[in-house]
Amino acid sequence: MSSKYSSGPTEIKHCIESLLALFQRYAGHDGNAASLSKMEFLKFTDPELAPFTKNQKDPGVLDRMMKKRDMNCDGQLDFGEFLNLIGGLAQACHCHVMSSSTSGGPQKP
Repeated sequence: MSSKYSSGPTEIKHCIESLLALFQRYAGHDGNAASLSKMEFLKFTDPELAPFTKNQKDPGVLDRMMKKRDMNCDGQLDFGEFLNLIGGLAQACHCHVMSSSTSGGPQKP
């Protein structure tokens, strides 16, 4: 019996692997590989979130981003909280693309 699904890696599998690798690249420098400390979060935001944060006029925006996602208030972001951050950014990008496409603008992300 053959499957209609390919046995190779799927696009979502690649995306998940990329998110895991990204988290692991920045987490653990302080000894805890299961979460991002505030310092690790700031090291993550500089190269990875520059397109979203470089033109911010509010110097406290990164602190608020972290605090808003830190659901257990431990001063760190675990992988689930990190995914919440990434999901929020993806949602904001999606909304921007959708509003641009309905106003006749370009439909690029």
